[in-house]
Amino acid sequence: MSEKEQAIAESEEAVEQGVHNYSNEESWVKPEDPLLLERLEWFKDQKLGLMMHWGPYSQLGLVESWALSDEDGDWSRDGIDWDIDSEELKRQYFALNKTFNPLRFQPELWAELAAENGFKYLNFTTKHHDGFCMWDTRTTDYRITGQECPFHTHKHADIVKHLFNSFRDKGLGISAYFSKADWHSPYYWTPGIRPDTKTSRGPSYDPTEYPWLWEKFVQFTHEQIMELMTNYGRIDVLWLDAGWVNDYRKQNIRLGEVVEKAREIQPWLLSADRTVGGPYENLITPEQTLPERALHVPWESCITMGTSFSFRYEDRYKSVRQLIQLLIEIVAKGGNLALNIGPQPDGRLPETAIARMKGMGKWLNVYGEAIYGTRVCEPYSEGNTCFTQKNGVVYAFYLYKDANEEVPEEIVIPWNGEAGSIDLVGGEERLAYRRTESGIAIRLPETEHSVKEAPIAHVFRIHA
Repeated sequence: MSEKEQAIAESEEAVEQGVHNYSNEESWVKPEDPLLLERLEWFKDQKLGLMMHWGPYSQLGLVESWALSDEDGDWSRDGIDWDIDSEELKRQYFALNKTFNPLRFQPELWAELAAENGFKYLNFTTKHHDGFCMWDTRTTDYRITGQECPFHTHKHADIVKHLFNSFRDKGLGISAYFSKADWHSPYYWTPGIRPDTKTSRGPSYDPTEYPWLWEKFVQFTHEQIMELMTNYGRIDVLWLDAGWVNDYRKQNIRLGEVVEKAREIQPWLLSADRTVGGPYENLITPEQTLPERALHVPWESCITMGTSFSFRYEDRYKSVRQLIQLLIEIVAKGGNLALNIGPQPDGRLPETAIARMKGMGKWLNVYGEAIYGTRVCEPYSEGNTCFTQKNGVVYAFYLYKDANEEVPEEIVIPWNGEAGSIDLVGGEERLAYRRTESGIAIRLPETEHSVKEAPIAHVFRIHA
């Protein structure tokens, strides 16, 4: 199979039930620009980002965008429990902008909550596949500031502007999610070309047969991206979704052209052309999963706090223990966690999500030194132990999967490197330890192994 055939095969399998696969490590291309290399090191320092999928679809509590695609209807319409056919569903969905009015939106509170609880950057959906723009674009009326949207008169109507400014004011980085596909654009889903109205995630026509129409879509996409890159302050990452939009699928939007144009304004800009590989996928982005082994390239797992990227009524949320241990394993394997929360249609964050964020912040306030700014350290993640390192210090995390788990008097970690002294992060220093065939056996203080409830993890600081 040729390189191009392999790329086509991989792009065909890029999405399964709305979840994207991720590029392999070998497809990553190291940038040559020293500034981009420096920014990649910055990105690797951050470790924890707040991701948000938000738009008119939050009113229904359904998966974002995907129910519009007939090709994906077998899974994306599971939550549709009212009597409706496919065409009426699309009409109702596209009309949700007329009722989207998140009057309780307070961007400063979101930013404060994120900053106080250990999140280092925001990854926000400026536009999902449905084409609804959360910024004041000139390219379409299908936007948050459009006349049909009741929120357009609100002081925070330009949601992207106010969110980006609020998070930036708190010192957090900005990652702008942007879908390369646009199912509302008449240049992508063009009515009247095909005899049927069946929709799929791709365009409704063959771009090679209608090159003039495809060129209109390319120019439309470039204009939207450049609006975001020009009018919305410093952007750290352009996070590009819809990996099926690429030249191997005859959907060449000349991404390199617009990214390089954006870098004339923002030379530090990283791009994440998801699942496509090549020079504009500076970050590899697993979704709802994490690699089985450590990756030695920049990567970020986008994982939901609940079960859904978009807001879902009565969602089931992961516990603070699960979230912190997920973060630890991701960091030990060299990645970042972009933890997704779906805001409510009224503009608030769900109370349970806020409680989870605060729980994570409480833990990170004590143990963050072993998370932020660290790099991979063999043996990375083994059994219930994970490792990181920073400034010549090795950190070992001994995880307790369950609060009812018994805390032993002595913990064995698989560490065969040097150990001049070992401290308990957030506790006693210079703990007693001994070498064993399995690594190092560390004796816990009495106050640690006599507790009623197992901690999320014991975190050890190992000095050479």
